[in-house]
Amino acid sequence: MNFLAHAWLARGGSDDFLYGNLIADGVKGSDLSAWPGGVANGIRHHRRVDAFVDAHQVVRGARSRAPRELRRYSGIALDLMWDHFVARELALDMAESALVLRSYQLLVRRPAPARLGAMMPVLVEQDWLHRYVDFGFTCQAVRGIGRRLSGPNRLAELVPWLESDYESLSEDFQRLWPAVIEALEVQD
Repeated sequence: MNFLAHAWLARGGSDDFLYGNLIADGVKGSDLSAWPGGVANGIRHHRRVDAFVDAHQVVRGARSRAPRELRRYSGIALDLMWDHFVARELALDMAESALVLRSYQLLVRRPAPARLGAMMPVLVEQDWLHRYVDFGFTCQAVRGIGRRLSGPNRLAELVPWLESDYESLSEDFQRLWPAVIEALEVQD
């Protein structure tokens, strides 16, 4: 799962909790004592979501369909695909747009960890959370992350697989998302 899915799952928590979920990928290590309690809890929640999703049989099955030589990168591409499907599922009506605006406000008001510092203003300015509904934009985001990694852009090489396996990935999401919500959605 990526930003939108994490925000949706954390929307029932405090602003600190939501912010922790949004920035967790930029925080390394298990010592979270430098963070306020709610933010640290959000970071931990994000990590639980990631562990649950990565270990889920649906995700393992999807990864097994990726080209063998690119499988080690497929988890990153799938995280963005899950956000695409979340955006499609939610259709980002007014309630979801309020969540997106809340997320953006938190990301603008609070500094992101250094690892995400350059990306967060772009995410907000270019309205990534709404734009994930567009499959073309999602593929562009996959390629963009690949450019930030060292070596050849293996994520860009996965885009043809995402395109050809789209219907199966959509079916995978329909099985995965209810399990994630049941296990990890934070309620008011």
